[in-house]
Amino acid sequence: MASIFSRIVAGEIPCYKVAETDDFLAFLDVNPVVRGHVLCIPKKEVDYIFDLEDDLYINLHLFARKVAKGLQKVCPCIKIGTAVVGIDVPHTHIHLMPLNKPGDLNFSHHIQMTPEEMAELASQISSAIE
Repeated sequence: MASIFSRIVAGEIPCYKVAETDDFLAFLDVNPVVRGHVLCIPKKEVDYIFDLEDDLYINLHLFARKVAKGLQKVCPCIKIGTAVVGIDVPHTHIHLMPLNKPGDLNFSHHIQMTPEEMAELASQISSAIE
């Protein structure tokens, strides 16, 4: 069965897209830890990040860096934090999160955003990515 992320890639489930290439997709997490919480995924479904082929692994990180630079322009912060957890969804993904204090990278805390706020934020981040 396809992961929820593969279903997003296939267009079966909508997302708040911020960037896309032939091989990768970045979109807002619908259950964000902080404002601007983005997920970067390879379109190819691979459960464990360390099982990715070398080129895909390297290029996923280069894609995430590009997205992070745009994200930081829209969500001012000290740094963009990254996390790879890989437990909840069996599809490799990198979390990008604007950080202003160490506690901002806390998956036990989530914020609420309206669909309108999410759509506007996704549009702003997308426009800021070079």
